[in-house]
Parts: sequence; structure tokens; C-alpha cells
Amino acid sequence: MPIDAAEALAAPARTGEISWSHQDVQLYHLGIGAGIPATDPGELRYTLESVLRVLPSFATTAGTGPPGVIGALSMPGVDVDLARVLHGGQSLTLYRPLPAECAAAVTTSRIAAVHDKGGAAVLVMRTDVADADGPLWTDEARIHLRGEGGWGGDRGPSVRREAPAGPPDRTVERPVREDQALLYRLSGDWNLLHADPGFARLAGFERPILHGLCTYGMTLKAVVDTLFGGDVTRVRGYTARFAGVVYPGETLRIRMWHDGGGDEGDEGDGGDGGNGGGEGDGRGGGEVRVVVSVVERGDAPALAGTVVTHS
Repeated sequence: MPIDAAEALAAPARTGEISWSHQDVQLYHLGIGAGIPATDPGELRYTLESVLRVLPSFATTAGTGPPGVIGALSMPGVDVDLARVLHGGQSLTLYRPLPAECAAAVTTSRIAAVHDKGGAAVLVMRTDVADADGPLWTDEARIHLRGEGGWGGDRGPSVRREAPAGPPDRTVERPVREDQALLYRLSGDWNLLHADPGFARLAGFERPILHGLCTYGMTLKAVVDTLFGGDVTRVRGYTARFAGVVYPGETLRIRMWHDGGGDEGDEGDGGDGGNGGGEGDGRGGGEVRVVVSVVERGDAPALAGTVVTHS
């Protein structure tokens, strides 16, 4: 059996060091569609270094690109065919706002769980990141390995949640540029599935698909801009399950159900928004449930089980 769950779980954690600059943050933001309109003050907080705020989903590419899937597949006890690998979901826990510059942060990664789903195995790759001032974030990548289950192991918890009931509180649409995947991959995910038409066809897709983590970032930005007045510091956690593909050139429909946490911000309010509503502002916590679909394909699912927790 290619997956040796005991060996993978017993493997020692791997540590490394990462760093990033404001240019890395700005490139990531451009890769998830920030900067349109280019002179909008609300967009400049993502693109102009003098007022730069860091969207928390930048953590998924900080330093050397997305470590979760790549790191998991190189761990002891894991020997799989890449054609059977799917990035199933991503979770992020924030301990404080991310700095726009970081000279050195330490990453500690390990396989936190291996689940037997019958027709597939699921690896959970956990990465903790800290700098000289303490913990920054924890992220978990859930990696589905098709055809690798069935050895009688623990099925693990269900990560599926029922869709929110009732009409959404807010709905926005976000276009995906034709070159979005080409721009996003410059942040470190060089998988040819997102750029090479021939490779995409071999993988069973009609053309290159958008990175799931790009949809993940675009969705968080839409929530922050629409409900939090652009205040990135209010985000405390973010989880999503990748439920379907998105092609560059399509449109995301992002439905939001907001439960608590203070007044909603106004979408496109034009204010800086980066200094308000941070930790200690007196607001109670809450969560936003989100469903993301593709407009052009009859609301085909893109992200499901999506929750943003916030102050």
C-alpha cells in the first residue's frame, strides 16, 4: 500500500525558515484580483506599499509558495501517483495580523492525521508559523488521494456542513480574469495544470483551471471588503472545502450569511479601512458562512463548507 499511515504520523516534524517582502504581498493580492479599479482607495490598501494591509490568506503562499500539498507528498510513508492527488480543502487560524515584511519566520510542518475514506485516503498537513514575536498562524491542508483508502483505518471526522438556510445577507459577483491563473502562479504554485493547455487535457480538463487557493483568496477578499469595510485584522480563522473547478474568464458568485460581530461594512466604501475594527475594538465575535459558485455554469459549486470567523 503506498500510504503507510503509521509511518507518516510518526515522522518527525520538518522545520524551515521563510521570509517575505511587501512585493510578495502585493503580487499575491494582484494574483487574487486586487487593484481594480487601480485608483480606488479601497483597492490601494492591497496594492500600495505606503498603506499596505495583508489579507490573511496570503499565509498560504508566504515564503516559498503553498507548502501544504507539496510538503505532504514528500513526507515519509507517502508514495503516491500525482494524478490521483486532489487538494480537498484548506483551513487557516490567525493569531495576530500578518506583517507586510518578515525577515525570518520558522515553519513547523507534520502530517497531523491520515483518514481512510474507503475509496480515498485523506492526509491533513499542519503547518505552524512563528516569528520572533511569537505565533503568526496555523494552516491545515486536506489532501485527497484517490484510490488509496480501504485499509481499515479511522475515517476521521466529517468536514461537511449543511448549506446555510434562508436567503443570503449579501451576494456579490467577482470576475476571474483570463490571465488570473498565470498571475497567481507567480506566488509559488507552478503546477502546469493551471497554465499548460496540453497538461490540463491530460488531467481531464478542457483547459487550464484556476488554483483552488486563488478562489480561496478571492472569496476572503470579497468577505472582508463587503462585510468588514476592508479591515483585514478582523479575520480570526478561515476554512473552505474545494467543491469544484473554476476556469479563468468565469465569474464567481459569492453568497454570504453573517452571524454577529458588529455592523457590516459597505462594499466599495472607498475608505482605507485598514486601521478600524482590530483586536480590542470591543466588537463581539461572529462568523460568516459562505457559498461560492460559478455563474456561467448554472451556479456550479466552487467552494463549500466555507466559514470566516472574525472579531
